[in-house]
Amino acid sequence: MRVDRSVSVRTPESIAFSYELAGLGSRFLAVTVDMAIQAAILTAIFFGITWAAGQVSVSSRHISASTSAGVAILIAIVFIVLFGYFIVFEALWNGQTPGKRLLGVRVVRDGGYPIDAGAAAIRNLVRVGEFSFGFYVLSAISTIVSPLNKRLGDLAAGTIVVRDAPAATLESIVGRAQAPRTQFDAVPEQDRLLVERFLTRRSSMGRGIRASLAMRLAERVRPHVPPDLRRLDDETLLERVSGS
Repeated sequence: MRVDRSVSVRTPESIAFSYELAGLGSRFLAVTVDMAIQAAILTAIFFGITWAAGQVSVSSRHISASTSAGVAILIAIVFIVLFGYFIVFEALWNGQTPGKRLLGVRVVRDGGYPIDAGAAAIRNLVRVGEFSFGFYVLSAISTIVSPLNKRLGDLAAGTIVVRDAPAATLESIVGRAQAPRTQFDAVPEQDRLLVERFLTRRSSMGRGIRASLAMRLAERVRPHVPPDLRRLDDETLLERVSGS
């Protein structure tokens, strides 16, 4: 069964792009990495508490009360580390935890917008139930069944998990800067970037959306190209502008 899928989103400027959704395998590996980090954190905390307790002498009449307080504190610490970890990292690291960053995936809101603290809290508080009932079995089933690879926490928070686009290398940036001037130099850089993103993602678009976007982008660049090239059809013109 295929679980790697794509989703198209439309910006307020009516430009549509697609994201590659993270599959079950990469998400499972990311959670495994995060759980290993959590285990290391909890182990360090417990050793620290044990050492500190050994340094303090407690009278027998206070042992019972101290034990109850200690158990309550340990439960709170475990909860914070197991679930607060995800909330804090996803809210502060733009939708990523150490495991997600290592696997090259991140959480975004529906529509491709960055995740906020509220959505991070909701999706990871639902994780409590997913973890408690069958150790993420419900999450796996939901991810496979959902058209957008959403686990229950994603459904509640309105989020999706996507793969990170590869970052441009320094060599590619320098190469563009040093490229010789062409007959398309008058096309604004912002329009060039939109054209490149469209050409990269057009194969995953529906025919109607693809034609509409090509027409809109061609209308933006035609005034900036030589007159003899303005007669080209929309996608051919865009390909020429991008250097394809």
